[in-house]
Amino acid sequence: MLTTFACTQAAVAKATAAFYVKLRAMQKARTLFFTAPKQVEIRETILPPLKDDEILVETICSAISAGTEMLVYRGQFPHLADSHDAFSSDLNYPLAYGYACVGRVVELGKMVNGGWLNELVFAFQPHTSHFILHHSSLILLPEGLAPENACFLPNMETAVNLVQDGAPILGERVLVLGQGVVGLLTASLLSEFPLENLVTVDRFELRQKALQVEGERSKVKSLLVQDLQPSTFDLVFELSGSPSALNDAIELTAFSGRVVIGSWYGQKRAEIDLGGAFHRSRIRLISSQVSTISPELSGRWDKPRRFEVAWEALKRIQPEKWITHHFPIEEASKAYQLLDENPQETIQVVFNFAGRQTPT
Repeated sequence: MLTTFACTQAAVAKATAAFYVKLRAMQKARTLFFTAPKQVEIRETILPPLKDDEILVETICSAISAGTEMLVYRGQFPHLADSHDAFSSDLNYPLAYGYACVGRVVELGKMVNGGWLNELVFAFQPHTSHFILHHSSLILLPEGLAPENACFLPNMETAVNLVQDGAPILGERVLVLGQGVVGLLTASLLSEFPLENLVTVDRFELRQKALQVEGERSKVKSLLVQDLQPSTFDLVFELSGSPSALNDAIELTAFSGRVVIGSWYGQKRAEIDLGGAFHRSRIRLISSQVSTISPELSGRWDKPRRFEVAWEALKRIQPEKWITHHFPIEEASKAYQLLDENPQETIQVVFNFAGRQTPT
């Protein structure tokens, strides 16, 4: 009797395994590709069989990086053989791009610990409905953190890196040019420091007001460039994405001050005035990029430690409130057209794979 029962169990298990193999052969991933300047398309590909050490993830949401991805969308990215950043090296059309996916683990390879199943994970992955990765390339979400907060992780890590590179000092006057997502996150972190003052600048009203908390006195002042006095700030962050803003940053920086350049300008060019007060003012220009850690910190800091700081910051700041638009992946062209033509209406745009859309 027991032998018959065991044989029946084995037959059921074998049939179940065969069913999933057959199902996998029909399962497809929907992936966004940039095919030419201002052209995107969604391509379907059949998912390959899982290797023993791999994990299949079903995407919940994926955030657009408006600065970097708009360079890709507009064809303004430089062709770099090695940018010290896997996401910016050897870029050519057609191109699957993106690096802020959050999803749920739905299937495991034979050698993967069963504890991964159904976990929420983050991956630096292009915009796609499903993806397969080795478990070492996945980051578990902290307990209680919503997926739409977690998809801000790359930008929060960037903000942490910017603040570390700027190294603000007690009582300093600090300016942040640009209040896109990276600028907002950077200003939010800086607002936790005991600074003399913290000022932000952005040309769009929606972003100017993003850090102003109703009913409370904000630690952050939002002003226009023309309202600021030259040679005022000890530390300036240029995060606008506009090369011409670097002239404003230099003009507004005080003697022996620092300008942290976090913008990636791609192929955009602008004349920079280094013939005025810059040279005699001993102003330092600091290039800041998240793919590496400053040599001054690398003896004590590594990527895992920086991720821990970024996760804790996401818990405190809860940036989901800055998501202005949700699009299904099938409407990707509308999302990029919005960012290209009407950026003043947006802060963070997210692809949602559960069908959620921005209310009209």
